[in-house]
Amino acid sequence: MRISPLAIQLPPVAADGTTVGLIGSGIGPSLSPALHEREARELGVAYRYELLDLDELKVPPEAVGDLLRKARDLGYRGLNITHPCKQLVLPHLDQLSPDAVAVGAVNTVVFDEQGTTGHNTDWTGFRDGLLSGLPGATRERVVLLGAGGAGAAAAYALLTIGTATVHVVDVDAARATRLAAALTAQFGADRAEGAGPAELADRLATADGLVHATPVGMAEHPGLPLPAALLRPDLWVAEIVYRPLNTALLVAARSTGCAVVDGGRMLVHQAATGMSLFLGHRSDGVEPDTGRMLRHLAELIGAETTESPDHVR
Repeated sequence: MRISPLAIQLPPVAADGTTVGLIGSGIGPSLSPALHEREARELGVAYRYELLDLDELKVPPEAVGDLLRKARDLGYRGLNITHPCKQLVLPHLDQLSPDAVAVGAVNTVVFDEQGTTGHNTDWTGFRDGLLSGLPGATRERVVLLGAGGAGAAAAYALLTIGTATVHVVDVDAARATRLAAALTAQFGADRAEGAGPAELADRLATADGLVHATPVGMAEHPGLPLPAALLRPDLWVAEIVYRPLNTALLVAARSTGCAVVDGGRMLVHQAATGMSLFLGHRSDGVEPDTGRMLRHLAELIGAETTESPDHVR
């Protein structure tokens, strides 16, 4: 669906400094504006982060290309992209980073003299969050629970940092098989295997770690994504859900004796990398402080009185 850019009303850019935004559906509760803008203040950078909510703008996800053009014409420096536009945005970009091509999705777009460039900072966010949260953890065999977009980014990260085999398990076994096939095409035979829920126990019994990438555990989808009895003390657990930070899975994993990393680390590390891309045109070399951003995220989530969808970045 093509919409005239003249019909789209976006917030204007700041008179000075850098203006960026987030395109997605139902993103009103997003923590990204507060997270980005507070870190920018700490860095002494004039920076504004706007929410471009498809629901509020009353435009369909297919209008993401028109939103990109409008934002660029207004002088935005770039945009984050979230559900449901991470793949819909691909045909509207002038170029993609190698990682965006490999993952098959874009969550950050930078506008510059060369045009529009799509990046994927989800995979690096997961990678950096895992490495900082579980330094030295064995990652030879990992079970990935969930074959959606977040799962794909996590799987790409795991294989990139040397995991021998990722066992992708999804309620839709065919989807798990498709993701595993795409991963083996990139990384080689035997690097990924797909499976359905009936095979979870067997795959987990010999795994070093578990990565959880389904909606289960969010406020709207409470509960455990697997039987707690499948957890064991020598298994590490990495969560992608970050609202709440202390999900039912992490509570069960800690009580079992597992080393864990919460989903806030992925959020913060992907946000910090995105900020670096947005501020890449500056000559002063300012860089976000992920430790400071993690502390701020904990404050933001601790101050909330209600929870909101975890896909909202």
